[in-house]
Amino acid sequence: MKRTLIALTVLVFSAQAAEGATTAAEGKAIFERNCSVCHSINPPPKSAPPIMPIAAVYHRQFPDKAEGVKYMAAFMKSPAKDKSKVDPEAVNRFGLMPPMVLGDAELDAVAGWVWDQYNLNSGKGMGTGQKNENCQ
Repeated sequence: MKRTLIALTVLVFSAQAAEGATTAAEGKAIFERNCSVCHSINPPPKSAPPIMPIAAVYHRQFPDKAEGVKYMAAFMKSPAKDKSKVDPEAVNRFGLMPPMVLGDAELDAVAGWVWDQYNLNSGKGMGTGQKNENCQ
């Protein structure tokens, strides 16, 4: 009985991990097919703000992933200036994005992938840069 319970527990957690990995892979593929024409992942921008700063904005404004992804997916489906979370200067510079003609599951997958691109340590000296004796 104990072995069966352990095996079932491992199976459930493995299935959930595989589902998360599939969703992330799907989100990346959707980004590459539909979003990468305008959005780069990191600066410099193409014809729209890069994904890393967008992900950072959503992480600052939403307490958890589910809420942030839901809002982001709704914005992608029906963009409006009053719903934009990016800096108003970015909207002035690049304009408002067109509505994404994707299904809800695809919007959720790509929004989840964008959310996951945020790197808390980005720009905080956590990289592998070399020490410079002149900068101490």
